[in-house]
Amino acid sequence: MARIGVQAMMLKNSVAEIGAFKTFSLAADLGYRVTELSQIPLTTETVTELRRAKDELGTEYCSLSAALTAGGINDSLEDEFDKIVQDCRALDADLVRIGMLPISALRSHEAVLDFCARADAAAVRLADEGIALYYHNHHVEFAKVDGRYLLDIIAETSRHVGIELDAHWIARGGLDPVRVIDQYAGRVRMVHLKDYRIALPDAAALDAHDRGDHAAWAAAWNGLVQFAEVGEGNLDWANIVEHSIAAGADYLLVEQDELYGRTVWEALEISRRHLVSLGYADLF
Repeated sequence: MARIGVQAMMLKNSVAEIGAFKTFSLAADLGYRVTELSQIPLTTETVTELRRAKDELGTEYCSLSAALTAGGINDSLEDEFDKIVQDCRALDADLVRIGMLPISALRSHEAVLDFCARADAAAVRLADEGIALYYHNHHVEFAKVDGRYLLDIIAETSRHVGIELDAHWIARGGLDPVRVIDQYAGRVRMVHLKDYRIALPDAAALDAHDRGDHAAWAAAWNGLVQFAEVGEGNLDWANIVEHSIAAGADYLLVEQDELYGRTVWEALEISRRHLVSLGYADLF
């Protein structure tokens, strides 16, 4: 049965402030006992606390996050492979996901193909350890290269890499999340539940427009596309969840990149409440 959890990039500030165990205890109190780890440095101390949360709270770590190359918050598959495997073993995770291709890979089609080949090699290497590698989309993967979506090129070239789909970024890329989820059925074990909201301009933006501050108005206008709690935006969540499950997703992960004044706990509760209202209480 599929499980609903939280993408832990939402919890990174809490982990930095009060530690991993207390943070995941608060998440468990809200009903979130499954998580995908991301943007939380997996130090020895943090892994120990995460393991304690697993043992004492029943927290499940469905996936760890990694970069292909060094330089970011997440560990590098090419430089820290053994540590990634060790952390997966410690936390009983059998999935690793790459959150995005390196920005340098966007310079050319050849650079994309190089990333794909290296990611595929990492996937084969992880598979020997019993761990599957997945790739997470943003909107840029729906740019067209020679008439084809970048995501389709990545999926075709990195055949050993699964696809982790994000409903918000699919919509921001101009496509229907349900159609893309259906397209990758059988290759999707994780889907991000993140809503897509169109906001109205606030008073400060309207005042900027009235006084002729075109730069401030343009920034506000471009910011009307927002991330949102599940159910607070425009996406069809009943269909997205049902099609995700039908496509083979094991984990449906609530995520919200910006909170617009709400606390992370308020946002997670709003998302949980909506998913429960749709009949998915048993997935938490």
